Amino acid sequence: MRVAVVGATGTIGRPLAEALARDHVVVGVARTPPPVQDDGIEWIAADATDAAAIRRALDGADVVYHLVHSLGSGDFEALDREAATAVAEGSAAAGAQQVIYLGGLGEDSDDLSPHLRSRGETAKILDAGQVPVTTLRAAMIVGPGSAAFETIRALVERLPVMVCPRWVSVETQPVALADVVAALVGVCGDEATADETFDLGGPEVMTYRTMMERVARIRGKHPVLVEVPFLTPRLSSLWLYLVTPASVAVARPLVEGLRVPTVAKDDRIWQYVGVERTPFDEAIRLALRDSD
Repeated sequence: MRVAVVGATGTIGRPLAEALARDHVVVGVARTPPPVQDDGIEWIAADATDAAAIRRALDGADVVYHLVHSLGSGDFEALDREAATAVAEGSAAAGAQQVIYLGGLGEDSDDLSPHLRSRGETAKILDAGQVPVTTLRAAMIVGPGSAAFETIRALVERLPVMVCPRWVSVETQPVALADVVAALVGVCGDEATADETFDLGGPEVMTYRTMMERVARIRGKHPVLVEVPFLTPRLSSLWLYLVTPASVAVARPLVEGLRVPTVAKDDRIWQYVGVERTPFDEAIRLALRDSD
Protein backbone atom coordinates (compact mmCIF):
# COMPACT_ATOMS: atom_id res chain seq x y z
CA MET A 1 0.00 0.00 0.00
CA ARG A 2 0.94 3.63 -0.39
CA VAL A 3 0.95 5.17 3.09
CA ALA A 4 1.31 8.89 3.83
CA VAL A 5 2.50 10.09 7.23
CA VAL A 6 1.66 13.74 7.87
CA GLY A 7 4.10 14.94 10.50
CA ALA A 8 6.74 12.40 9.55
CA THR A 9 9.71 14.18 11.15
CA GLY A 10 8.22 14.31 14.64
CA THR A 11 8.93 12.24 17.73
CA ILE A 12 6.43 9.60 16.63
CA GLY A 13 6.30 10.30 12.91
CA ARG A 14 9.91 9.45 12.12
CA PRO A 15 10.08 5.99 13.76
CA LEU A 16 6.59 5.24 12.47
CA ALA A 17 7.51 6.11 8.88
CA GLU A 18 10.63 3.97 9.11
CA ALA A 19 8.66 1.02 10.52
CA LEU A 20 5.98 1.29 7.85
CA ALA A 21 8.60 1.49 5.08
CA ARG A 22 9.52 -2.14 5.73
CA ASP A 23 6.24 -3.29 4.18
CA HIS A 24 4.72 -0.31 2.36
CA VAL A 25 5.53 2.57 0.05
CA VAL A 26 5.76 5.44 2.51
CA VAL A 27 5.38 9.14 1.81
CA GLY A 28 6.78 11.32 4.59
CA VAL A 29 4.98 14.67 4.65
CA ALA A 30 6.65 17.44 6.65
CA ARG A 31 7.10 21.18 6.55
CA THR A 32 10.86 20.64 6.41
CA PRO A 33 11.92 17.14 5.27
CA PRO A 34 15.27 15.84 6.56
CA PRO A 35 18.32 16.93 4.54
CA VAL A 36 19.56 13.34 4.23
CA GLN A 37 16.95 11.07 2.66
CA ASP A 38 18.39 7.59 2.38
CA ASP A 39 15.77 5.80 4.47
CA GLY A 40 13.56 4.45 1.67
CA ILE A 41 10.89 7.09 2.35
CA GLU A 42 9.54 9.42 -0.32
CA TRP A 43 9.70 12.86 1.30
CA ILE A 44 7.37 15.70 0.33
CA ALA A 45 7.54 19.22 1.77
CA ALA A 46 4.11 20.53 2.75
CA ASP A 47 2.69 22.61 5.57
CA ALA A 48 -0.24 20.71 7.11
CA THR A 49 -2.40 23.86 7.07
CA ASP A 50 -1.85 24.38 3.33
CA ALA A 51 -4.83 22.56 1.82
CA ALA A 52 -3.51 22.61 -1.75
CA ALA A 53 -0.08 21.33 -0.75
CA ILE A 54 -1.55 18.57 1.42
CA ARG A 55 -3.86 17.50 -1.37
CA ARG A 56 -0.87 17.10 -3.71
CA ALA A 57 1.17 15.29 -1.05
CA LEU A 58 -1.59 12.77 -0.33
CA ASP A 59 -2.31 12.00 -3.99
CA GLY A 60 -2.58 8.24 -4.45
CA ALA A 61 -2.37 7.40 -0.74
CA ASP A 62 -4.30 4.36 0.49
CA VAL A 63 -3.76 5.14 4.18
CA VAL A 64 -3.07 8.54 5.77
CA TYR A 65 -1.63 9.08 9.25
CA HIS A 66 -2.32 12.43 10.88
CA LEU A 67 0.25 13.21 13.59
CA VAL A 68 0.55 16.99 13.36
CA HIS A 69 0.00 19.15 16.44
CA SER A 70 0.81 22.87 16.49
CA LEU A 71 1.54 23.09 20.23
CA GLY A 72 3.94 25.97 20.79
CA SER A 73 2.40 28.18 18.11
CA GLY A 74 0.51 31.31 19.10
CA ASP A 75 -2.92 30.03 18.04
CA PHE A 76 -2.34 26.28 17.96
CA GLU A 77 -6.06 25.49 18.21
CA ALA A 78 -6.87 27.34 14.97
CA LEU A 79 -3.85 25.82 13.22
CA ASP A 80 -4.87 22.33 14.34
CA ARG A 81 -8.36 22.85 12.93
CA GLU A 82 -6.92 23.99 9.60
CA ALA A 83 -4.56 21.01 9.45
CA ALA A 84 -7.30 18.51 10.30
CA THR A 85 -9.57 19.98 7.63
CA ALA A 86 -6.80 19.88 5.03
CA VAL A 87 -5.95 16.26 5.83
CA ALA A 88 -9.60 15.15 5.84
CA GLU A 89 -10.27 16.79 2.47
CA GLY A 90 -6.95 15.71 0.98
CA SER A 91 -7.50 12.11 2.04
CA ALA A 92 -10.94 12.08 0.42
CA ALA A 93 -9.59 13.59 -2.79
CA ALA A 94 -6.86 10.95 -2.88
CA GLY A 95 -9.40 8.14 -2.56
CA ALA A 96 -7.77 6.92 0.65
CA GLN A 97 -9.32 3.97 2.45
CA GLN A 98 -8.34 4.96 5.98
CA VAL A 99 -7.17 7.90 8.09
CA ILE A 100 -5.32 7.03 11.31
CA TYR A 101 -5.17 9.72 13.97
CA LEU A 102 -3.10 9.79 17.15
CA GLY A 103 -4.71 11.89 19.85
CA GLY A 104 -4.47 11.90 23.62
CA LEU A 105 -6.29 10.38 26.57
CA GLY A 106 -8.40 12.75 28.61
CA GLU A 107 -10.10 14.34 25.59
CA ASP A 108 -13.56 13.33 26.88
CA SER A 109 -13.18 15.08 30.24
CA ASP A 110 -15.68 17.76 31.24
CA ASP A 111 -12.86 20.16 32.16
CA LEU A 112 -10.62 20.26 29.11
CA SER A 113 -7.51 22.37 28.75
CA PRO A 114 -6.99 24.11 25.37
CA HIS A 115 -4.42 21.42 24.50
CA LEU A 116 -6.80 18.50 25.12
CA ARG A 117 -9.74 20.39 23.61
CA SER A 118 -7.74 20.85 20.41
CA ARG A 119 -6.98 17.13 20.27
CA GLY A 120 -10.69 16.37 20.57
CA GLU A 121 -11.63 18.93 17.91
CA THR A 122 -9.11 17.41 15.51
CA ALA A 123 -10.71 13.99 15.97
CA LYS A 124 -14.18 15.40 15.29
CA ILE A 125 -13.05 17.16 12.10
CA LEU A 126 -11.43 14.00 10.78
CA ASP A 127 -14.49 11.91 11.72
CA ALA A 128 -16.71 14.32 9.79
CA GLY A 129 -14.73 13.67 6.60
CA GLN A 130 -15.51 11.08 3.94
CA VAL A 131 -12.74 8.63 4.82
CA PRO A 132 -13.14 6.15 7.72
CA VAL A 133 -10.99 7.10 10.71
CA THR A 134 -9.15 4.93 13.21
CA THR A 135 -8.35 6.95 16.35
CA LEU A 136 -5.70 6.01 18.90
CA ARG A 137 -5.51 8.02 22.12
CA ALA A 138 -2.26 7.84 24.05
CA ALA A 139 -1.28 8.67 27.61
CA MET A 140 2.10 10.33 28.22
CA ILE A 141 4.55 8.86 25.72
CA VAL A 142 7.90 7.79 27.14
CA GLY A 143 10.56 8.37 24.52
CA PRO A 144 13.26 10.80 23.39
CA GLY A 145 11.74 14.00 22.04
CA SER A 146 8.41 13.60 23.83
CA ALA A 147 7.77 17.04 25.38
CA ALA A 148 6.11 15.60 28.48
CA PHE A 149 8.82 12.99 29.03
CA GLU A 150 11.65 15.48 28.46
CA THR A 151 10.02 17.84 30.97
CA ILE A 152 9.79 15.13 33.65
CA ARG A 153 13.39 14.12 32.98
CA ALA A 154 14.69 17.68 33.20
CA LEU A 155 12.86 18.34 36.47
CA VAL A 156 14.36 15.23 38.03
CA GLU A 157 17.88 15.99 36.85
CA ARG A 158 17.98 19.72 37.60
CA LEU A 159 16.12 20.18 40.89
CA PRO A 160 17.25 18.59 44.18
CA VAL A 161 14.12 20.03 45.83
CA MET A 162 10.85 20.45 43.94
CA VAL A 163 7.89 22.52 45.07
CA CYS A 164 5.19 20.73 43.12
CA PRO A 165 1.66 21.71 42.10
CA ARG A 166 -1.33 19.48 42.81
CA TRP A 167 -1.17 17.85 39.37
CA VAL A 168 1.67 15.63 40.55
CA SER A 169 -1.00 13.54 42.34
CA VAL A 170 -3.04 13.02 39.16
CA GLU A 171 -2.98 9.52 37.67
CA THR A 172 -1.59 8.70 34.25
CA GLN A 173 -0.62 5.55 32.38
CA PRO A 174 2.70 6.27 30.60
CA VAL A 175 3.31 4.24 27.46
CA ALA A 176 6.56 3.46 25.65
CA LEU A 177 7.20 5.14 22.32
CA ALA A 178 7.99 1.79 20.68
CA ASP A 179 4.62 0.40 21.81
CA VAL A 180 2.74 3.40 20.38
CA VAL A 181 4.53 2.96 17.05
CA ALA A 182 3.73 -0.78 17.05
CA ALA A 183 0.04 -0.06 17.67
CA LEU A 184 -0.06 2.52 14.89
CA VAL A 185 1.56 0.08 12.48
CA GLY A 186 -0.78 -2.70 13.61
CA VAL A 187 -3.97 -0.90 12.53
CA CYS A 188 -2.61 0.17 9.13
CA GLY A 189 -5.02 -0.88 6.39
CA ASP A 190 -7.22 -2.86 8.80
CA GLU A 191 -10.82 -2.27 7.78
CA ALA A 192 -12.07 -3.76 11.04
CA THR A 193 -10.68 -0.74 12.91
CA ALA A 194 -12.64 1.79 10.85
CA ASP A 195 -14.55 4.27 13.00
CA GLU A 196 -13.00 2.71 16.13
CA THR A 197 -11.23 4.47 19.00
CA PHE A 198 -8.49 2.69 20.96
CA ASP A 199 -6.77 3.75 24.19
CA LEU A 200 -2.99 3.45 24.45
CA GLY A 201 -1.77 3.13 28.02
CA GLY A 202 1.24 1.35 29.43
CA PRO A 203 1.05 -1.63 31.80
CA GLU A 204 1.04 0.54 34.97
CA VAL A 205 -1.14 3.34 36.33
CA MET A 206 0.73 5.83 38.51
CA THR A 207 0.76 9.46 39.60
CA TYR A 208 3.14 11.97 38.09
CA ARG A 209 4.88 12.09 41.48
CA THR A 210 5.50 8.34 41.36
CA MET A 211 6.72 8.70 37.80
CA MET A 212 9.24 11.37 38.78
CA GLU A 213 10.44 9.34 41.74
CA ARG A 214 11.03 6.27 39.56
CA VAL A 215 12.82 8.26 36.88
CA ALA A 216 14.97 9.79 39.63
CA ARG A 217 15.86 6.36 41.00
CA ILE A 218 16.96 5.15 37.57
CA ARG A 219 19.08 8.29 37.13
CA GLY A 220 20.62 7.91 40.59
CA LYS A 221 18.95 11.10 41.86
CA HIS A 222 17.16 11.70 45.16
CA PRO A 223 15.00 14.82 44.79
CA VAL A 224 12.72 16.00 47.59
CA LEU A 225 9.18 16.64 46.35
CA VAL A 226 6.96 19.03 48.31
CA GLU A 227 3.37 19.42 47.15
CA VAL A 228 1.61 22.77 47.60
CA PRO A 229 -2.02 23.68 46.81
CA PHE A 230 -1.44 27.19 45.48
CA LEU A 231 0.76 26.77 42.40
CA THR A 232 -1.62 27.77 39.60
CA PRO A 233 -1.30 26.34 36.06
CA ARG A 234 0.11 29.66 34.85
CA LEU A 235 2.74 29.83 37.59
CA SER A 236 3.42 26.14 37.12
CA SER A 237 4.14 26.62 33.42
CA LEU A 238 6.48 29.52 34.17
CA TRP A 239 8.19 27.34 36.77
CA LEU A 240 8.69 24.66 34.12
CA TYR A 241 10.11 27.27 31.75
CA LEU A 242 12.75 28.23 34.29
CA VAL A 243 13.96 24.70 34.96
CA THR A 244 13.30 22.67 31.79
CA PRO A 245 14.02 23.05 28.06
CA ALA A 246 10.30 23.58 27.35
CA SER A 247 9.21 27.06 26.30
CA VAL A 248 6.25 28.69 28.01
CA ALA A 249 4.24 28.29 24.78
CA VAL A 250 4.65 24.51 25.04
CA ALA A 251 4.81 24.11 28.81
CA ARG A 252 1.67 26.01 29.74
CA PRO A 253 -0.86 24.06 27.63
CA LEU A 254 0.86 20.81 28.60
CA VAL A 255 0.66 21.62 32.31
CA GLU A 256 -2.95 22.77 32.06
CA GLY A 257 -3.79 19.33 30.66
CA LEU A 258 -2.05 17.48 33.50
CA ARG A 259 -4.93 18.13 35.87
CA VAL A 260 -6.97 15.59 33.87
CA PRO A 261 -6.32 11.88 34.54
CA THR A 262 -5.03 10.09 31.44
CA VAL A 263 -5.85 6.45 32.13
CA ALA A 264 -6.95 3.95 29.46
CA LYS A 265 -10.53 2.74 29.74
CA ASP A 266 -9.70 -0.52 28.00
CA ASP A 267 -6.60 -2.36 26.86
CA ARG A 268 -8.01 -4.32 23.92
CA ILE A 269 -5.69 -2.69 21.38
CA TRP A 270 -2.65 -4.57 22.68
CA GLN A 271 -4.15 -8.00 22.20
CA TYR A 272 -5.59 -6.91 18.88
CA VAL A 273 -2.20 -5.91 17.44
CA GLY A 274 -0.24 -8.58 19.33
CA VAL A 275 1.99 -6.24 21.36
CA GLU A 276 3.32 -7.01 24.83
CA ARG A 277 3.65 -3.66 26.55
CA THR A 278 7.01 -2.41 27.77
CA PRO A 279 7.31 -2.05 31.57
CA PHE A 280 7.68 1.56 32.70
CA ASP A 281 11.21 1.26 34.09
CA GLU A 282 12.41 -0.44 30.90
CA ALA A 283 10.72 2.25 28.79
CA ILE A 284 12.57 4.93 30.81
CA ARG A 285 15.91 3.19 30.38
CA LEU A 286 15.40 2.85 26.63
CA ALA A 287 14.36 6.50 26.32
CA LEU A 288 17.38 7.68 28.31
CA ARG A 289 19.71 5.47 26.28
CA ASP A 290 18.40 6.87 22.99
CA SER A 291 18.49 10.50 24.11
CA ASP A 292 21.79 10.63 26.03
